[in-house]
Amino acid sequence: MKRLIITADDFGAAPEVNAAVEVAHHEGILTAASLMVTGPAAADAVARARKMPSLGVGLHLVLIESRPLLPPAAVPTLVDKDGRFRSGMVRLGADIFFSARARTELAAEMTAQFEAFRATGLSLDHCNAHKHFHLHPTIGRLMVDIGKRFGLKASRVPTEPKAPLKLAEPGANPVPAWVTAPWAGLLRRRLRAAGILTPDQVFGLRWSGAMTKERLRGLIHNLPPGLSEIYLHPATSGAFAGAVPDYLYEDELAALISRDVIAESRDPSLRLGGFADFLTSKNGGAMLGASQNGERNRSLAP
Repeated sequence: MKRLIITADDFGAAPEVNAAVEVAHHEGILTAASLMVTGPAAADAVARARKMPSLGVGLHLVLIESRPLLPPAAVPTLVDKDGRFRSGMVRLGADIFFSARARTELAAEMTAQFEAFRATGLSLDHCNAHKHFHLHPTIGRLMVDIGKRFGLKASRVPTEPKAPLKLAEPGANPVPAWVTAPWAGLLRRRLRAAGILTPDQVFGLRWSGAMTKERLRGLIHNLPPGLSEIYLHPATSGAFAGAVPDYLYEDELAALISRDVIAESRDPSLRLGGFADFLTSKNGGAMLGASQNGERNRSLAP
């Protein structure tokens, strides 16, 4: 049996993103969304999520290129002169690794974001970090340590096998993840040692912001066995503050509600759900939440 989570990142970044999440869940195959509690449209995202109980909503930790949840004076090592998180991941990552002060500030900010998510009243489906910054060993460790206090049971490890990409799009030539692979392996071991669910494979790295209908359908058709996650960045328009210039936001929304993609997802050997639907049962088997899966199947447009 193949199991699949379809996630929208950056929920709360803008009304255009939030609207796309709602459409893609009600009319398409979207099963989960990662919420930026620091996002300008976070309140709108939460209001929409409360009306979509079958959508698995998790926390999208933001620790780069945005404003912290705490006052900048509380995290001075992590922010620039304008009070925003620093944009250089390499330099910021090094400071986090070597500076005890930076690690203390980081833990405080991450705790504040988990607390803000808990204050929404939404169930914590999963957690990951913007730009996969949780691959950083210190951030990954803190995510586990802090997250467990808030009921964290699932997280993404960005490991993308090449074979399904080549099958989905003949001629694709994905670049090996030489730099990130060791850190992804460390993160997976840490998460699983803590009893936190991780998908066996994740898709969305190679085609980030460019997950067209053809690519999404091809990936679903060629999914390997086990639990997979495909993440996208849908929006009703790319004309919002902070939008990545070359991301195909509207195309990704179109892919999620495509009739061809929906038809492909109806394969009887495939089950869709949020992370919480695939938590391991006591006997070690994969457990699908029957009520949520039924809701998802009813929501797929004919």
